[in-house]
Amino acid sequence: MSASYQVRVAEDPGDREACFAVRKEVFVAEQGVPEDLEYDAYDAGAVHVLAVGPDGVPLGTGRLLHGEAAVAQTGADPSVGSLGRLAVAGAARGLGVGAALVRAIEDAARARGLTAVDLHAQTHALGFYERLGYEPYGPEYLEAGIPHQGMRRPL
Repeated sequence: MSASYQVRVAEDPGDREACFAVRKEVFVAEQGVPEDLEYDAYDAGAVHVLAVGPDGVPLGTGRLLHGEAAVAQTGADPSVGSLGRLAVAGAARGLGVGAALVRAIEDAARARGLTAVDLHAQTHALGFYERLGYEPYGPEYLEAGIPHQGMRRPL
């Protein structure tokens, strides 16, 4: 696969469906997360980002929660956004798609006046996020039966 792809904010219903399809492939099919945990009420108000290949095939996605939706995820700080549901399709891994999605989410957070981005990283991905400037905090915990660690990056 070529390393050529585009990352954009998911603006229309087709883009959102593409985001959900990648999440289903990665979280539900690969990692065994129950669908009722994967999709939640926050999806409606979140900023979703989508990576697509030159052929229009969805390669990855992520979302930003902000405002009241993020408060429960970020220690009650409304100036901090919550990055989540970052997923890259198996065929697109190793192409820089994940990092590009994180940067697009950070750009969306800056555009909303947020001062930092918080996330709940699966522990196997800590190194990925640390390379992007995120620092771990707090104890490790289970989310959907998978070990996670809180991380934050000031913007």
